[in-house]
Amino acid sequence: MKMKKYHGLGNDYLVIDASELTEPLSEAAIQLVCSAHYGAGSDGILTGPFLPGSPDFEDIRVKSGVSAGDAAGCLCALRILNPDGSEAEKSGNGLRIFTRYLYDCGLARLNEPFSMLTLGGKVTATVLDPQDGIRVDMGGVRFTSPDFPFQKAEDKTCKVTVGGDDFTVCCATVGNPHCIVLDKEVDEANPEQVARRYGPGLETAPLFPHRTNVQFLKVLGRHDIFISIWERGAGYTLASGSSSSAAAAVAKRLGYCDSPIAVHAPGGVLKVEIDDNWNIVQTGPVRVVYELEWLGETLQ
Repeated sequence: MKMKKYHGLGNDYLVIDASELTEPLSEAAIQLVCSAHYGAGSDGILTGPFLPGSPDFEDIRVKSGVSAGDAAGCLCALRILNPDGSEAEKSGNGLRIFTRYLYDCGLARLNEPFSMLTLGGKVTATVLDPQDGIRVDMGGVRFTSPDFPFQKAEDKTCKVTVGGDDFTVCCATVGNPHCIVLDKEVDEANPEQVARRYGPGLETAPLFPHRTNVQFLKVLGRHDIFISIWERGAGYTLASGSSSSAAAAVAKRLGYCDSPIAVHAPGGVLKVEIDDNWNIVQTGPVRVVYELEWLGETLQ
């Protein structure tokens, strides 16, 4: 089985073409492949492209709630797999990486937008520059969701207690849930500390029925923020596209920042644009790392 490794600002994914799989990867297989010590090592796996009319395409379409009519113009669908074996609804860096992969395979062209399906819905992507300008329309952000039922429409922020620690948070969904923490000190020189201290407890807190991604926010200016990230199913990560989108939207909602917002993370900077209807577009780099062939024991 062949794979390609890419990273977006240090958030790395393995891409496995759908033609390489005779059946879906098991949870144990995903964990093995993503392991840095026993496998190839990555923050997740992207599988696809699943073409319109295929069983996987239809499964993703139905689960995402996208109508057959809206999905008709999509180039393909993809699956986003977390290192713990769970499946993610959406990933900004994952989508940008898969966009670059489709370009490398000749399925996407420079400056020609196209649409893809994820479990988190339909997204539009454009290759402006193969290395430094992969643009993805993340869709709309919402501040109410069954994924964080304690936050009501009128709530700008919420007070929560997890594991004996108190937090001021604002939650948002861009197809997957995010909890942005506003009142914990973020040290840009050591951003991992705050994420590892509080991230695991917040991710798995009963407040979040389907667990959550967690971002610790520091405002740098009217157009700049810094985030430390604890990703659901992956743990501490150097960058996250959906986390950047959600954190930027919260910064705008609370009046801290104006669009466009440069989201700084340990892995680098991602540009996030938010319109007045809370639609989000992100643009950033993608790098290919290597191609490999799995020679280990059977994965199934």
